[in-house]
Amino acid sequence: MTWQTLELEERGPVTWVWLRRPERRNALNAVALEEIAACFAALQTRFDTRVVVLGGRGPSFCAGADRKDPPGAARMGADDATPRERRHASQLGRRALEAIEALDAVTIARLHGHAIGGGFALALACDFRVAAQGTVFSIPEVDLGIPLAWGAVPRLVRDVGALRARELILLCDRIDASDALAHGLLNRVVPPDALDAAVADLAARLAAKPEIAVHMTKTQFRAYAATLALGDATETDGDLLFAASRTGVARKSFPA
Repeated sequence: MTWQTLELEERGPVTWVWLRRPERRNALNAVALEEIAACFAALQTRFDTRVVVLGGRGPSFCAGADRKDPPGAARMGADDATPRERRHASQLGRRALEAIEALDAVTIARLHGHAIGGGFALALACDFRVAAQGTVFSIPEVDLGIPLAWGAVPRLVRDVGALRARELILLCDRIDASDALAHGLLNRVVPPDALDAAVADLAARLAAKPEIAVHMTKTQFRAYAATLALGDATETDGDLLFAASRTGVARKSFPA
């Protein structure tokens, strides 16, 4: 398949998926989210792929939702859109993250520059996260007048606990890679010039493991996540996002 916003690179049993909107710091619009969901769904039947790396071209991993072209905004606000179509548009991010998390192959987020909002959420959906020193992390949604959606709240709580998640989401502070590592958000932090080598080494080690054991271990982790009611907690995210997007603060943050 050909992609407008993604680039795939095959390296033996490892597939590198690159976000490719460097002029927008890989900000996420509707097309990008739809392609991420479709790409990871397609990778599910690429049985020669053992590990998938998600990275970003250009200066940043992902600057979050594209504020000049917000995901789904065109259809959510369109006069001719049906209520069902508006609801579908509000769920684009959730479906993208679920496609990443549902992949049987192990996933690694390769992080550099910025991982903001929706970009942070993409990283949370991956099994491993490796960041370059100096990478900036932030969840600015509350300051923009919208809730953190896409299923990112329960994923963050699952990884760092409710106390830390509440602080990151409500205060909207920026943290660097060292703080993110200390919070338990990252597996590794390396110098920027060592990032690709560190990710490639981790991917190679994972790809060399017995395939069925890795697959079943991922199944165990997904079963554990299900006990945390992750699915139930994310179903209404799009509805909350749609409702909040109609407020004055959100309209100012994400002009139509």
